[in-house]
Amino acid sequence: MKPYPIFRITVWKVIAILLIGAGVVSAIARFRLGLGATTHLNDLFPWGLWIGFDFLGIGLAAAGFTIVAAVNLFHAHEYEPIVRPAILTAFIGYLLVVLVLVIDLGRPENFWHPLVMWNPHSVMFEITWCVILYTTVLSLEFAPIVLEKFNMHAPIKMIHNVSLPFMIVGVLLSTLHQSSFGSLYLIVPTRLHALWYTPLLPVLFFISCIASGISMVIVETLILSRNGRVLLSPVLMANLAKMSAVALAIYLVVRIQDLLSRGAWHEMRTLSYHSLAFWAEILIGFVVPFILLMFERVRFSRRGLYLSALLVLAGFAANRMNTAITGMETWPSQTYFPSLMEILITTGIAAIGFTAFTLIARYLPIFAPTNATSTHS
Repeated sequence: MKPYPIFRITVWKVIAILLIGAGVVSAIARFRLGLGATTHLNDLFPWGLWIGFDFLGIGLAAAGFTIVAAVNLFHAHEYEPIVRPAILTAFIGYLLVVLVLVIDLGRPENFWHPLVMWNPHSVMFEITWCVILYTTVLSLEFAPIVLEKFNMHAPIKMIHNVSLPFMIVGVLLSTLHQSSFGSLYLIVPTRLHALWYTPLLPVLFFISCIASGISMVIVETLILSRNGRVLLSPVLMANLAKMSAVALAIYLVVRIQDLLSRGAWHEMRTLSYHSLAFWAEILIGFVVPFILLMFERVRFSRRGLYLSALLVLAGFAANRMNTAITGMETWPSQTYFPSLMEILITTGIAAIGFTAFTLIARYLPIFAPTNATSTHS
């Protein structure tokens, strides 16, 4: 695949440069002035936008373990062309999450403490080690792509010889901490609103991340498939959409059943700040894309796939932000809205992620060559 000129100026490149620049300046100010002076975090809301972004980033990276498990553990080899894009998405996602975590720490110079100060009874301890270990596994899974670019076949063979145990460990680690992020909020049953608090929160976090991770791969592929290029076949993209639809259906069934069994259904029928946020999340991110993806015409349509996947990502983002922020607010007496610096740092990091994926996908062998015809518009 012939790379694009890296220095060609486009509107999106200018926007990305501006966002990254503003994010870097804001991050410097955060480290120089501290959290209190640069954020709206306080004792009532010690976790805000950045924690929600961490939840989002980890969930969007879920395609890594999902596709790797499907292909290498369950031998669904028809999805093999998606393995590398999924690994790249996961690798970038986890690196960005680590970056946000360091920025969010009150004492970032102490980031190494969990490595030597163990507290096995803490969910945060389990999450920290899972993120560290799975990022290490992802680096090993990503290494052959870089080595292949430079024709270094000997180390590639060595990595492949030991890859299966690492893949199994990676799937286990990712599965553990995808659900453990939901476990963090089980300690606040009296603070988190009933529409989001549930003992099944870890299960719901895990199911939703599968749909969002697959949708992220679809969106990235479609963005890079402009100008008539075909990176993944229409049939493969449609099958991915089916997988996402199945995950959405399971999530909706579990979520509704949980609300009924806990007696929280009446909260949905009461017009309030929280119920409006809940309905927006459910309808936009789960119900509407599920209905759309039931139609074969939508699954084989570029525009239909793009819209459906974007809706899934929007709903997933709303769910994580509602859990981390909206559900913790007591409207209107106790609310939280991120500061400008929090927003600039977040958008800057997101721009770094999209820019990194675009450049790496263009200059490294991420997508296998295909002779498939383009999807319908």
